Amino acid sequence: MLWCVIQTIELTLIKFYRKVSQPPIPNLKGDRDIEYSWVAANMPEGPGRALDFGCGSSYLGLIAVQRGFKVTAVDLASVNWPYVHPNLTFLQKDIFDLNFLPSSLDLIINCSTIEHVGLGRYGDHQNLNGDREAMNLLYSLLKSRGIMLLTIPVGKDRIFLPLHRVYGLGRLPLLLDGFIVEKKEYWMKNHKNCWVKIDEQVALNLQPKPTCYGIGCFVLSRP
Repeated sequence: MLWCVIQTIELTLIKFYRKVSQPPIPNLKGDRDIEYSWVAANMPEGPGRALDFGCGSSYLGLIAVQRGFKVTAVDLASVNWPYVHPNLTFLQKDIFDLNFLPSSLDLIINCSTIEHVGLGRYGDHQNLNGDREAMNLLYSLLKSRGIMLLTIPVGKDRIFLPLHRVYGLGRLPLLLDGFIVEKKEYWMKNHKNCWVKIDEQVALNLQPKPTCYGIGCFVLSRP
């Protein structure tokens, strides 16, 4: 009898944990598969200098190294990669504290990062226009015809403080102002919680939630 009670409690706790740790369907499960595969598929060949902005624990900087770039990866938090490479350097810094020269970068990886800038989620100062200011800075660092690989949340314009922004018909053009959009692609979750490609107008009119939105993937260049 006691064993049955213990089993029941354990099952209840497991169900509760799954409910808390996995938001209701549709959710963002697998979003990095879409974003990382986009970045990898569209990364140009080096040599050159590259910045992995908001690198986190991802391996995108290492991919850029393998493509022939000398990479500086930047994040507000420390990283613990299970590898080292002479052409991959990490800086724990705010993007606005970098001392890079203007027009010095051939490639910028901006994967699911810009939407967080200025919202305080990662300890940065709150600035609701921080995303645009950061994009202007990155634009100035990029060489003429340099490439930025960008992935962001898309849907109807929204700010979910302190988590992230979602870019729609209003704010997306402001974010991309000045860049040439060389290539773009949009994804959303279907009723089976699988990512599917969709048209731009559908993507930018999705009703976002904190735990689910569309993904926009872009190859940008500086004219």
